Amino acid sequence: MGFTEQRFNVNLSILFTELPLLERPAAARAAGFTAVELWWPWLDSPTPAQSELDSLRAAIENAGVRLTGLNFYAGQLPGPDRGALSVPGEESERFRANIEVAAGLAESLGCGALNALYGNRTEGVDPAEQDALALENLVLAAHAANRIGAILLVEALNEPESPRYPLVSAPAAVEVVDRVNAATGLDNARFLMDLYHLSMNGEDLTSVIDRFAAKTGHVQIADNPGRGAPGTGTLPLADHLDRLRKAGYEGWVGLEYKPGDRPSAEAFDWLPREARRTP
Repeated sequence: MGFTEQRFNVNLSILFTELPLLERPAAARAAGFTAVELWWPWLDSPTPAQSELDSLRAAIENAGVRLTGLNFYAGQLPGPDRGALSVPGEESERFRANIEVAAGLAESLGCGALNALYGNRTEGVDPAEQDALALENLVLAAHAANRIGAILLVEALNEPESPRYPLVSAPAAVEVVDRVNAATGLDNARFLMDLYHLSMNGEDLTSVIDRFAAKTGHVQIADNPGRGAPGTGTLPLADHLDRLRKAGYEGWVGLEYKPGDRPSAEAFDWLPREARRTP
């Protein structure tokens, strides 16, 4: 089948970042895409002013694109942080303050997936304490997602680039998904399968797909090495996506790669323009 059978969206927090935030949705639309996703865009504020939320909402709506994925507040990302929900003290409180704000923005745009990055291990804090705090916060996030008809995503990152992040394998992230679903009874927590991160961890992607496709709520891709566009590295991404579809995954595939030394609009030559638009 190849790439032309997939449903792609563009991550506007890693692509089109040469443009101001409010110009990126229109740039993605001009490149032929009709769906986008975002990390939490206000790094210093889990609760930005309503005017800022309204401006982003208007930019997405006016561009004629659909927001299909949104991260909860995750601290400085890009930067040293990898989430806030398991970090005791102020960061955990900031995550909690963000839950309803992020869910409200997602609901207003018909966004059906909210991603909650787990957070780094904190020096001097018992990992079991962090895991208990994480479960409390993920339960709150799952209930908020459920209220707007969305799923909650839990993502595995890669150990070389995120050495203090505890979820650095597919089984580790899926175990958290299972814990959240058991605690809430909602069954709306799902695994975010990022093929780049898993490949950086040395995982067998074929095995991961076969084991966890049924628990996967979203997929993201970048080639490896380099985290560039498909075809810039050695991963057989088209084959992996075909395997996911055959395993029953019919969701979105987020393009979360670096454009390299070129404008983002030129970083999609691997994908025919007619395959970028999703009804």
